[in-house]
Amino acid sequence: MVNINRGPAGNGNDKQQSGGNSDTPTYPQYLHELPQADEERLEKIFKKLDRDGNDRIDIHDLSAALKEFGLSHQYAERFLKQSDQNQSGDVGLAEFIHYVREHEKNLRLQFTHLDKNQDGKVDLEELITAFKELGIEMDRHEAAKLLKRMDKDGSLNISYDEWRDFLLLAPSSDIHELVKYWRHSTYLDIGEDLNVPDDFTQSEMQTGMWWRHLAAGGVAGAVSRTCTAPLDRLKVFLQVQASKQRISDCLQYMLKEGGVRSLWRGNFINVLKIAPESAIKFAAYEQVKRLIRGNDKRQMTIYERFVAGACAGGVSQTAIYPMEVLKTRLALRKTGEYSSILDAASKIYRREGLRSFYRGYIPNMLGIIPYAGIDLAVYETLKKKYLSHHETEQPSFWLLLACGSASSTLGQVCSYPLALVRTRLQAQAVTIGPNPDGSVSVEPNMTNVFKRIIQTEGPVGLYRGITPNFIKVLPAVSISYVVYEYTSRALGVNMT
Repeated sequence: MVNINRGPAGNGNDKQQSGGNSDTPTYPQYLHELPQADEERLEKIFKKLDRDGNDRIDIHDLSAALKEFGLSHQYAERFLKQSDQNQSGDVGLAEFIHYVREHEKNLRLQFTHLDKNQDGKVDLEELITAFKELGIEMDRHEAAKLLKRMDKDGSLNISYDEWRDFLLLAPSSDIHELVKYWRHSTYLDIGEDLNVPDDFTQSEMQTGMWWRHLAAGGVAGAVSRTCTAPLDRLKVFLQVQASKQRISDCLQYMLKEGGVRSLWRGNFINVLKIAPESAIKFAAYEQVKRLIRGNDKRQMTIYERFVAGACAGGVSQTAIYPMEVLKTRLALRKTGEYSSILDAASKIYRREGLRSFYRGYIPNMLGIIPYAGIDLAVYETLKKKYLSHHETEQPSFWLLLACGSASSTLGQVCSYPLALVRTRLQAQAVTIGPNPDGSVSVEPNMTNVFKRIIQTEGPVGLYRGITPNFIKVLPAVSISYVVYEYTSRALGVNMT
């Protein structure tokens, strides 16, 4: 066990207190009376938090431990501030035990308030009743989710030990703060392009926390897309080829034609469309939620979130779709073809008319449904599968990354043929009016492109360019996750 120097008088002070400093706090006289089982339990927790093994817990130890729970750096700072009695910047075992013992007293009081029938357990009905009395807005579905996350033994109720262990690191004893911690120690849906926006609470809406989440997501998306832009352009280039091309040959052609900088063609407008797309999707999502729930304040089910997300994705895609067309044209342009985004838009409009900015719109809309539905469903299924076989409530970062990558990849496999047809339609320039030979151009449509690909390239042609798309998933998700974490921390929001 980690040593506590109780001293000959058994006063429970640790080694730092032997110097007689009057500013050093004096701990209560109960440390030497602590039952052995409690002492072993608290020492085990202390050792787990003490990542570097120096018998002190500092901000780095706490941040690393809380990160496994999906919690932000702010929780670590608040916990350390409240438990660091002598303001040394770290916490020894005696300080830790003193703080935890006091914290557990408050947790016991809160638990007793929730346990209406005083049987030592809190079931779902007691939880809902207690939340209602406290004025905490929570429906049956969310209450059941919270109970399940704390219920380690599957008994469908919460014992005091489960309550205490789950909330031990919560830096507050106020029930409203505890519920906030309880809600927010959850996983972040990670993905390169999730079609279901974050579901913000009423409090986050009122305090303006929602726009900070969107800003953090926007920065993460911008960095992620910029870092993986060469793979994205390579994918687009392969998608429009009528015959099979090797990745290395396409890469060499792009480098020879425009140099290294050409690998980022189309990236600026790809980053530029993040802000309007996120804002419109968020606004549409909130409106659809109101239509689905009406005056009911309940949490939405996964199926309702999918419907709302697909609708919101459709609205946002409709609004920013011309930017998608421009992105494809700019990615495929030759050196000197367009001098800027405005120049490209102007030339396309003059040659092909306004309709060209919505070429490929139908397969794009159809692709939202399988991608959003499969991505969300697979991600939720993988998480639930993990939680049903592990007592530890929070999956690690690497498991989250694996779930996000797997769900995104499967979603792309199912929707990729529609994405390829969309890209080919976006890339095809159809001149308005008669051709020089007197014939009239017929504008291609989704059905014609599908038929042509199957007839000339076979079913495998519908998946042309998917390899660089697969290669892009893992780094894109990883970069998004890391940048989102640091950006949200800088903006003062919790990862939820």
